[in-house]
Parts: sequence; C-alpha cells; structure tokens
Amino acid sequence: MKALASPGRDLTFAVRVARIRDEAAGIRSYELVAPDGAALPGFEAGAHIDVHLPGGLVRQYSLCNPPGETHRYLIGVLRDPASRGGSRALHDEVSEGMTLTVGAPRNLFPLVPQAQRSLLVAGGIGITPMLAMAETLAARGADFALHYCGRSRERMAFLDRLAEPRFAGRVALHVDDGEAAQKLDLAALLAGSATERGATEAGAHALVAADGGAAPAPDAGAHLYVCGPAGFIEAVLGAARAAGWPESRLHCEFFAAEVAPHAGDRAFEVVLASSGRVVTVPADRTVAQALAEAGVDVMLSCEQGVCGTCLTRVLAGEVDHRDQYLTPEEQAANAEFTPCCSRAKSARLVIDL
Repeated sequence: MKALASPGRDLTFAVRVARIRDEAAGIRSYELVAPDGAALPGFEAGAHIDVHLPGGLVRQYSLCNPPGETHRYLIGVLRDPASRGGSRALHDEVSEGMTLTVGAPRNLFPLVPQAQRSLLVAGGIGITPMLAMAETLAARGADFALHYCGRSRERMAFLDRLAEPRFAGRVALHVDDGEAAQKLDLAALLAGSATERGATEAGAHALVAADGGAAPAPDAGAHLYVCGPAGFIEAVLGAARAAGWPESRLHCEFFAAEVAPHAGDRAFEVVLASSGRVVTVPADRTVAQALAEAGVDVMLSCEQGVCGTCLTRVLAGEVDHRDQYLTPEEQAANAEFTPCCSRAKSARLVIDL
C-alpha cells in the first residue's frame, strides 16, 4: 500500500468518511481513510488532526485508534450544545462517503518514554487521546492505569473497546450515577494511599495495580496524563499538586469551551512592529478578531488557545495569558502569546506582525 508523503506541519490532504458510528449518547466516531486506499501519515499517541468542516470551520480532534494503524484515522466527537459549529457540523452535515480535508497529525500531548508508570485520567470526551495512549502502553507491556470518569455509562464512549482483554486489570470506570464505591477519590488515588478498584458491571474490567496494591506515589517515577473539560482538569491537577506531584510529571490536554469575555476586560492597543500601525482591540473582541476587522490576517485554527497555530511574538507590553498552550514558564517569559484568546495587561502590546 503506497503511503502519502511524509507530513509537514502545514500539509493538508483529502480523506473519505468511511464509517460513522454512535459510540454513546451524543458521541459519534468517524473513521477517515485515504480516498485511494493509500497509507495515511503516521502518528503517535496523543496526536490530533485539524479537520476542515463545511462552512470553512477548522477544528482539532484527537486520534483514538491504535497509532500503529496507517489505513485510517479514528476520531470521537461529542455533540456540544454550546458548539460554535464544529461538533454540530460533524453530527448534522457530515455523512459516510463524504470527502473532508484534514491536516497532518500533530502531537502536543505525547507520552514520556522514560516514565516508569503512566496514570491516565479522562473525563467525558477526554477519553479519545487516552485510548491511543492505552493502546501504545499495552503494546509496549508498560505499567499503566486508565481511570475514565463520566456522568453515566450511557454517556461514556468506547466501553466495548476498553473491555477487551488487552486492557484487563488496567481500566477503571467512575460513573457519577453509579455506586458510591465507583466514585473517583482523587486525593487517595494521587497520594497512592488507596487500592485501585474499577467498575463492577458486566463487561468492564476492574483495574488492579500490577502488584495488586496502591496507585503510584508521586515519587515513584510515575507520570500523570489528564484530559477532559477545563474544570475536570483543574480538579485533577490541583489534587496532584496537593499530593506533591512535580510539575514535570503532569501532562494535560484541554477540550475547551468557547472563549468568553471576562467581566473586567477593557480595550487596549496593538502595534504591528513591521509597519507601526496601531489597532484598537475593544473589550468585546479578541486580538485576532480586531486584526481581522482591520484587514490583518492571522493564521487561526482552534480559536481557543489550545493548538498554538496563532502563536505570535511579543516585542513590548505585558500579556494577559488565557491560553492552555504555553507552559506557565513560557507565559511568564512574556515572549509569545495567542491572539485568539489572550489579551493585554498593559495599555499597549507591540507584536511581531
């Protein structure tokens, strides 16, 4: 099978929607293949692709099939009532047999190869990158555990896949409307003080540590990966920090909501260094929106401060960082910012445009 060319950052190519499947209430999976049957560019666990949707929208979706597969990409999409058009377009306008344009896989959420143990914690649709991670770790024979949290089993996707033998003893389901024993005790899990236990319903494997004992202690060479809604991630990371996990072993990927104005937002000015032109950014507009209205193009993708596509150098002024792409250290350096969501603390920003 002939492979597509080695992917570059800006490479896009056509894929055909080979199959759409209902995975849970409000969640569908989309199997994407090359129209001519060629092998697709490879990817590693944690990677995502840009999907170009009807109406000109571009959205990012994590790849959730085993990374060794090159004949297809599999994404899972939650229909979000607050959708800005992405999930709604996929659920309502995309059908089997259609051709879509996608970008080459990019990975902002990779596994750490030297981790002695990997603890995967997923909330809701955040299970998608964790599936590829679990596939990779299982194939390696690595020490790992996956904790999957959801409102109900009906809203939790890919449960049939997680019940397969290769994940036996490695997966725990934590269901809000289930038995009290299934609720996730973050403090106990992350402190390594409680025996891990999983779901007890038929078809789901109880999770038991390799030694039959406790979850990894913070100093055991373990790395924590968490994905889901922002509030879920903040809760997990907060519990991890309280338990003494070092920042270098904490990894997350957000499924962010639409960027909303803050009550205290105010107008400020952006100066384009190349021309000296000054653009006013109103309180109810992002920098990217204000620049677009002024006829200045900025490359955008997620428009939520997640993907890093719009990252722009800052030459002067102080940034009010609101992204989830830059690390706290990078934000403190004040050298770059994401104009799709971040603003200015100072009255003026000089940027490298």
